[in-house]
Amino acid sequence: MPKVAVYDITGVQTGEMELNDNVFGVEINEAVVHQAVVMQLASQRLGTHATKTRGVVRGGGRKPWRQKGTGRARSGSTRSPVWVGGGTVFGPQPRSYKFSMPRKVRRLAIKSALTAKVNAGQLLVVEDINFAEPKTKNVVKMLDGFQAQDDKALIITAEANENVEKSSRNIPGVKTINSLGLNVYDLLHHNKVLVTKDAVAKIEEVLA
Repeated sequence: MPKVAVYDITGVQTGEMELNDNVFGVEINEAVVHQAVVMQLASQRLGTHATKTRGVVRGGGRKPWRQKGTGRARSGSTRSPVWVGGGTVFGPQPRSYKFSMPRKVRRLAIKSALTAKVNAGQLLVVEDINFAEPKTKNVVKMLDGFQAQDDKALIITAEANENVEKSSRNIPGVKTINSLGLNVYDLLHHNKVLVTKDAVAKIEEVLA
């Protein structure tokens, strides 16, 4: 089992703990991790782009001229795609870019990302992260203790913690999530991952 140090909120080591091999010590599957990131980014796309076809462009209801006898090409509408001001053929239409992955594959991707963080020494376990009131300087002081003030830092708590979330949201590159919101993109996007002991227990309970 991988063993990591446990720190208090000031960055002082207070002990060690063993992590579950089935979550933090799996064989890293890069292909699955890549697919999970693509899925997450694709689901964020709005897909609201649209162009007007000949049936949507305003006007063009009357036939420009009679079918025969004018010497000009026959035409039925001034909104034909071959006319200036006409509709667009095969242009983008509103759509959803979302696609899904099997649950076991999604969990394998998260396990792979967590394992990569442990192997790189970028996953730091903290006894507890809690503040009496929301103040940005609380998070700044904590990051200073972990020498993470210049890094992108991800803070993971067991439950939603409003004080921690509000204290960190004004700091560029710092994000707070709870264990239920754990995802591959955030794990890979941040250089340091600060996770509480309670959050580790919840993650292992769900993924092990």
